[in-house]
Amino acid sequence: MTSNMAGEMTGDAGEVLVIGAGVIGLTSAIALAEGGHRVRVVSRDAAGDTTSAVAGALCWPYRIHPYEEAVRWSVRTFAVLADLAGRPDATGSRMVTGTTADTTAGTTAGAADAADADTADTTDSAEDPFAAWYEAVPGLRRALPHELPHGCASGWRARTPLVDMPVHLRYLERRLADAGGRVERRTVASLEEAGQEAATIVNCTGMGARELVPDPQVRPVQGQLVIVENPGVEEWFVAADAGAATTTYVLPQPYGVVLGGTAREDAWSLEPDPAVAAAIVARCARRFPELARARVLRHKVGLRPARPVVRLAAERLPGGALCVHNYGHGGAGVTVAWGCAEDVVRLVGAAGAGAA
Repeated sequence: MTSNMAGEMTGDAGEVLVIGAGVIGLTSAIALAEGGHRVRVVSRDAAGDTTSAVAGALCWPYRIHPYEEAVRWSVRTFAVLADLAGRPDATGSRMVTGTTADTTAGTTAGAADAADADTADTTDSAEDPFAAWYEAVPGLRRALPHELPHGCASGWRARTPLVDMPVHLRYLERRLADAGGRVERRTVASLEEAGQEAATIVNCTGMGARELVPDPQVRPVQGQLVIVENPGVEEWFVAADAGAATTTYVLPQPYGVVLGGTAREDAWSLEPDPAVAAAIVARCARRFPELARARVLRHKVGLRPARPVVRLAAERLPGGALCVHNYGHGGAGVTVAWGCAEDVVRLVGAAGAGAA
């Protein structure tokens, strides 16, 4: 224990305590540990039991604000995941070609449509917050009419990282251990309590931040998906309008094809709805008819930790400990994880420099 300038007692000044073992928590912990910090991760759930494990995990910004920051984080994460795709069996990351389709005339992050799709390649980022993202995706181009399903006016073709999350989470745990970090399974009752263990806390609790902070702005966006045997689908497909309660996505993974989905705001149930599952399969089969006959392997439901804007900022807790918040990533946690982790390292370093 050490004392701060006011004489208040804080935790171990040499250790960073990361709360949460999903993709956001583990990448933050890795970035800190590989940057020379002594890191301990504390989580109520094992990584395989977190919302991250349910993610479809296509690297593309979806249901996340602010857009400009989300794009910056996504561009950085794209580069990391593309590099990891050189070892897909070990890391879970693969580069896969696919199509995003716009089913409305408006602009959405989920379908990756531009404010003016015909000029997206030359639009200045000050006018189009996604311009940097379009420029960062190698080979991205406008989809041709025959590459789009009926009813879709426009879309994009791209080759992007698609991540097998169970494999990826195990990779992150190994990488953290190799960097000297360690993981504990237990519940943290409060941030103030955590501040008695370590002088620096990184709060990556996702939905848990609603109670832990507490932050009532964190709200669930329920996602239901169906996993089926792969009848030969090799490309991903997404049609997801911002704010819509239903989406369509087909994501071929090594363990089967992930079919989605839903985006129901303020829905807390983790029980799959059979009628919703049937509707998901029907929507996906309109794009890939062979999916209608594919054997269902399992159903999954997860709660995306949505917030009006991501909270990635530092504050001092009442006891004097530094707390860096990193939560509220909605449906884009995998897509922005490494970019956010770099900002966490910067915030922790800036606080240390200020203390010095």
